[in-house]
Amino acid sequence: MTYLETLPAWIALPVAFFLILGSTLTLLGTIGLVQLKSFYDRLHAPTLGTSWGAAGILLASMILVSWTEGRAVLHELVIGIFLMITTPVTLMFLGRAALHRDRIEGTPGIPGAVERADVPIGPVSPPEGETEFADPSEAPGET
Repeated sequence: MTYLETLPAWIALPVAFFLILGSTLTLLGTIGLVQLKSFYDRLHAPTLGTSWGAAGILLASMILVSWTEGRAVLHELVIGIFLMITTPVTLMFLGRAALHRDRIEGTPGIPGAVERADVPIGPVSPPEGETEFADPSEAPGET
């Protein structure tokens, strides 16, 4: 007899629930990635699928292993925290890179850049009292 056969129902039910929930969310994220048409639409589905799907699976694992080992297993929280932080940030950077690329290529339907008051427009003069910038990389704006 294995430990899974002797697992009480009050542990087995939450483990099964979180495992099914996490797997379903991961599957929905995968389906969204395949079915959605544009790159920008595809960014949202895998973020939710990876973050919340993995969280459900990790919760199921934490409950099961904590019960079988007789102590709290918390190191899986570190995995979940890293996934919750890195996945959305990575997809945000991918979205910004794609938006920048599409603006440069002039893709139709992409909104233009918003002008900001803190970014100078046009040529920038060197600091007062100097004739030119000592290092061209110190000059603000694009070169």
